[in-house]
Amino acid sequence: MINQVTLVGRLTKDPELKITQDGTAVANVTLAVSRNYRNSNGEIETDFVQCTLWRKTAENTVQYCRKGTIIGITGRIQTRSYENHEGRKIYVTDVVADNVRFLSSKPQEKEKEEKSEKPIAAGQA
Repeated sequence: MINQVTLVGRLTKDPELKITQDGTAVANVTLAVSRNYRNSNGEIETDFVQCTLWRKTAENTVQYCRKGTIIGITGRIQTRSYENHEGRKIYVTDVVADNVRFLSSKPQEKEKEEKSEKPIAAGQA
C-alpha cells in the first residue's frame, strides 16, 4: 500500500509548539494550498489542510516560520475519530509530516524592524 502526500502552500497562522506529557515536541499547522484549476466563476479555490509536525521538525518550523511562510511538506494521510460531547462520532483527517522544507526567504526579525523604526534621539547618531 502507498500512503504518501506532497503539499506546497502557505501557513495560515504562526505555528505554536506544544509538548506532550512524555516530552515530545508537536505542532499542528494549517496549510493553504491552491488548486490547479479555476472554478465556474474563474477563481482559484484554496484547500486548508491540517498537518501535524513532530519532534525537531516541529521545533524548527516554529522557530523559523510565520504566518504566510511558504513550506513544502511530504508525509502521510492519517485519519482518526472521536465522540464529541453530544455523542456524535467526529472524523478527522490530517497529514503527518515526515519532512518539511522552508521555501520562503527568512522573515526579518521583529527586533531589527523595531530598531529601524525608532527615531534616533539628538546626540545618538
